[in-house]
Amino acid sequence: MTLRGCPDPMTRPDHAVQVAVSTVIFALRPDEQDVPALWTPFVARTRDPHLGRWALPGGWLSEDEELEEVAARTLGETTGLHPSYLEQLYTFGARDRSPTGRVVSVVYWALVRADEIERAEPGENVQWFQADNLPDLAFDHNHIVDYALQRLRTKVEYADIAHSFLGETFTIAQLRTVHEAVLGHKLDAANFRRSVATSPDLVDTGEVLTGTPHRPPKLYRFTRNPSPIR
Repeated sequence: MTLRGCPDPMTRPDHAVQVAVSTVIFALRPDEQDVPALWTPFVARTRDPHLGRWALPGGWLSEDEELEEVAARTLGETTGLHPSYLEQLYTFGARDRSPTGRVVSVVYWALVRADEIERAEPGENVQWFQADNLPDLAFDHNHIVDYALQRLRTKVEYADIAHSFLGETFTIAQLRTVHEAVLGHKLDAANFRRSVATSPDLVDTGEVLTGTPHRPPKLYRFTRNPSPIR
């Protein structure tokens, strides 16, 4: 039977320390005011401990799977998401993080676009929450998401990770929206445009975004693939 969310300790082999793999996914989705914000999917716990609480998708590390394989498999089984790129975030191993014994969790993370979410076929007990407004999650998963958020916000200022939230081409306004959603506050439009205009990795495609009520904005693209988010 496929386990939903954090691994079930009742099925864990009887060893002193067990290794689990979990994944934090960030995506841009509109909030209640229709403003793009960071959201993260969680899976409802179906057994104790923390029965009914939300947890990061994950599973136990078996002897015949690599870490990233477990992350990709359990993420697909629960949320229906299949990110093209997963990166190892951090290892969490505090002695008291699980009430059933010592569990070390290797956590991966990924950024996904809106079209990837639309193609996903999530399980019935999956729900997305705004990353800045989470419920009381199972285990130490609030701490894990907070850690991932801080890492993401530190990197967005000087890395092209915004590429992972956007399509191949985008406007400067769309790029600013990504930065605002990640940082959690508004940015001055003129200052942002001046700051990104000097980036050697951002080039004008010579095309414009059609279907806008005003002057069509220019479309840009990155000259290379996005940098790792580590």
